[in-house]
Amino acid sequence: MVTNESTSPMAQGWKSENRTKSLPEVHASIPVSETGSFYKRLLAFSGPGLMVAVGYMDPGNWATDIAGGSRFGYTLLSVILISNLFAMLLQHLSLKLGIATGRDLAQACRDHYSRPVSAVLWFLCEIAIAACDLAEVIGSAIALNLLFGIPLSVGVCITALDVLLLLYLQHKGFRWLESIVGALIFVILLCFAYEILLARPEIAAVLGGLIPQKEVITNPDMLYIAIGILGATVMPHNLYLHSSIVQTRDFAHTDSGRRNAIKFATIDSTLSLFLAFFINAAILILSAAAFHTSGNHQVADITDAHRLLDPLLGATLASVVFAVALLASGQNSTLTGTLAGQIVMEGFLNIRLKPWLRRLITRLIAIVPALIVTILYGERGTSELLVFSQVILSVQLSFAVVPLVLFTSDKLKMGAFVNPRWLTILSWAVAGLIIVLNVVLLVGTL
Repeated sequence: MVTNESTSPMAQGWKSENRTKSLPEVHASIPVSETGSFYKRLLAFSGPGLMVAVGYMDPGNWATDIAGGSRFGYTLLSVILISNLFAMLLQHLSLKLGIATGRDLAQACRDHYSRPVSAVLWFLCEIAIAACDLAEVIGSAIALNLLFGIPLSVGVCITALDVLLLLYLQHKGFRWLESIVGALIFVILLCFAYEILLARPEIAAVLGGLIPQKEVITNPDMLYIAIGILGATVMPHNLYLHSSIVQTRDFAHTDSGRRNAIKFATIDSTLSLFLAFFINAAILILSAAAFHTSGNHQVADITDAHRLLDPLLGATLASVVFAVALLASGQNSTLTGTLAGQIVMEGFLNIRLKPWLRRLITRLIAIVPALIVTILYGERGTSELLVFSQVILSVQLSFAVVPLVLFTSDKLKMGAFVNPRWLTILSWAVAGLIIVLNVVLLVGTL
């Protein structure tokens, strides 16, 4: 594989040469070919999209999807669709930044901004990752409690073991990590396919829900949950993660090689996010079919949803399958969230810690508050903490989206791969809308 760096105008836009590879232990570790069939080349680039899609179906999304379905039926399906379209756009910008410049988003921020600004951005991002990790820890603990009756505090501690799994898989090769993530997504898909078959939703109502309705804006309660769905869907740490893990492919560092890499990585990302859309939509559809149609309009808690599924659907396996999907979702998200923590710390601070130490720190930041809350307040406290984690994520999102759009719209930084004018306008419009909606969500929550 050709790996020589071509001279490019993009280098003029950066203050310093990037001498440190993102995720150096797996950087350019997966060979890809410039020849061969379209599908063979696409397969070589497949994997990062699935790892990113995990963040769009994590336990933090479940509460908003369940609440939206139980209260308003299928109406908010259009919001999930629009949120995923936003995600597809932003993840395309993220992977393009990584491939075109050889920098992840954290490294790009460190180069572009002053040291104090970079430090603030790093601190905010670490809080967001801890909040995301918190949601995943709690989701996994709830799933273990529902499946095996394990106390929530014990379940929180058990989730720390995934650090060992991540270290082992990455030592075996990045493809192993991608394969495990893909397998867990497949488990979640099977679980919800089974649940949807049991729920027997009205197809016409489901299709109608995909069409935006004006009441989403005119009804304050519906608007609040709609903003919550958007805030829980687009994850800031995914933008840092994606810009890094696309560089695990050993593509040719020429304009032609980068262009092909962007094309195939975008296809991988878009198809993977369609899977995330299906799973998020399936949660809302299940909630609408099982709860809304039966008059249970106030179900907004994962535990309540689990308790009501068996009697409402008339199948003893319904709640078990639901909990299995939740456990797979939580464990999947912890793997990618912990990896994002490493990318952010190394990218912003250029600090190289041993992988096991970095991941242990990331897990403890999430586990300690989750453990304290579960011991003091139990199930009710963890549910409230889950919602609070999504508010923190929504606040931080703007601090990741704005630099991403700014960098990818800069001709000097991106060279031939700069966003065309129409994409720049669209990207800023999406960024502005996300900022406004998340401010509304924050004010409403507080």
